[in-house]
Amino acid sequence: MEIMDNYELEKSKSHVILEIIKYLPNSVVSKTIIKKNTGNITASSFDAGEELAEKTSPFDNYIQIIDGEAVLTIADIIFKLYNGDGIIIPAHSSHFFNAIKQFKMLSTVIKSGYEV
Repeated sequence: MEIMDNYELEKSKSHVILEIIKYLPNSVVSKTIIKKNTGNITASSFDAGEELAEKTSPFDNYIQIIDGEAVLTIADIIFKLYNGDGIIIPAHSSHFFNAIKQFKMLSTVIKSGYEV
C-alpha cells in the first residue's frame, strides 16, 4: 500500500526529517517536503518487503538514504544503498526500489534545465 501526503512542511519551522516520516506495516509512506513547478523534495519510508513499481521520469532524481538499507535497480543495474548513501537516477532511466529491510529516503527532483 502506498500512502502519500501532498501537503508541504511548514516554512521557517525546524524539523527532524526522521521523525516526520514514520514506518507503517506493509506500506510505503511519502511526505512532501516542498513542491514547486521546478522540482520537489519528498521523504519516503518503506516497510520491509515493500516495492515501488518500476517507472521512468523525464528528470534526474537525487536519492539519499536517511535510515536503513535500500535496494535500487536502475536500468537493470542493482545498487545496495545504506544510511547516508546518495545516488542520482538519470532522467529517462527505468528504476524501482525494493525494501529487503526497512528504509527511509529523501528524493530531490530538479525540473529546470531540461527546456533545451
